[in-house]
Amino acid sequence: MLMKKIFLVMAAMLCVATVSAQTLQKAVDTAKSSDWSVGLRVNGGVQAVAECFYAGDKYVEGRLGMGIFGGLGADFTFLHNWNCCNWDWTPKAGSWFLDAGVGANVGGNGGHCYVGVAGDVKFGIKFNKVPIRLAVDYTPVIGWSFNYNANDTFHTPGFYNFALSATYCF
Repeated sequence: MLMKKIFLVMAAMLCVATVSAQTLQKAVDTAKSSDWSVGLRVNGGVQAVAECFYAGDKYVEGRLGMGIFGGLGADFTFLHNWNCCNWDWTPKAGSWFLDAGVGANVGGNGGHCYVGVAGDVKFGIKFNKVPIRLAVDYTPVIGWSFNYNANDTFHTPGFYNFALSATYCF
C-alpha cells in the first residue's frame, strides 16, 4: 500500500514537472530578443536596472543600487509598469513614451533599514536607429524606516527620488 502511494506521488510530480517545463518553453519561444533591456539609473546614487517586457504594454523592472539618502546605503526596487501613452513627435529619431507603475522598495544603511511602497512615472524616448531607451523618472517611496539606535520613523527621503535612466534594449 505504501509503495502504491509513493508511486502515485512520484507520477503526479512528474506530470507537474512536465507541464511546467512545457509552459516555460512556450514562454521562451514566444519572447522576442527586444523584450529585455538593461542599464543604469543615476540620481544621488547609481542603480543597475533590468526590464522585462511582456504582453505588449506591460513590463517588470528591477533596480539594485546604492543611494545617498541618510548616508550611503543599498536598496532594491521591484516595479510593475504599464506603458500609458506613446507619441510620434520625432518619427526619424524615435518614439516618446510615458510609463507608470507601482511596486516595493527595501534597503538600508548603517543603523537602519526601510521598506515601502514605490510608485513610478517615467517619460522618455526609445531611439529608432540605436537600441537605447533614455528616460527621466520619478519614483516616490512611502514606507517605514526602522532605526536600531532610535525610534522608528516614517521614511520621507523617498519623496525626492528623481533620476535619469538609460537602458540598452536587446
